[in-house]
Amino acid sequence: MPAAQRLTRDARRAQLVGAAAAAFLAGGFDGTSMETVAERAGVTRLIVYRHFESKQALYRAVLDSVVEPLRIEFEPGQPSVIAHVLLGVGRAHPDAFRLLWRHARHEPTFAKEAEAFRQIAADFADDIIRPHIADADIRRWGAATVVDYLYGGICEWLDTGTTTRDADFALRLQAGARALIESWSEPIR
Repeated sequence: MPAAQRLTRDARRAQLVGAAAAAFLAGGFDGTSMETVAERAGVTRLIVYRHFESKQALYRAVLDSVVEPLRIEFEPGQPSVIAHVLLGVGRAHPDAFRLLWRHARHEPTFAKEAEAFRQIAADFADDIIRPHIADADIRRWGAATVVDYLYGGICEWLDTGTTTRDADFALRLQAGARALIESWSEPIR
């Protein structure tokens, strides 16, 4: 193994989180070892353990690497930029974003945390769509559905889209969310 490049503590931690996100995404929690993460990062397992006491702590750090920027970026009352914000965070942390949305809820150790994140996102969406949908049952369902649409759409774009078309994609995703909400606010005939 080549000698590890000297990085600041924060830079090394970020490097390890990025390597871990890719490793967990490829192998799942049970199929990924600290040795696998070390190999992906080009460091020794000892360096990984200097930063993270356990594999669980490392997985949580990967999830936090996405949750924290989302928490910081989202401001109540800014629904017109949600797709742009999500895509920006997704592009900055693509593997961690996919891990949070697609995989963490299927990992027994992290399922409750992943569901709690989904609930917080749905509550945020519920507040935004409340003025448009009076029926509480439809609104609650709609909030969860629009969150799934947005996050799932970002994951699909990260898988198949190109960065040169990100702005166009974000506008289309946002327009689709708006159309869904509008259709749910109309009475069914």
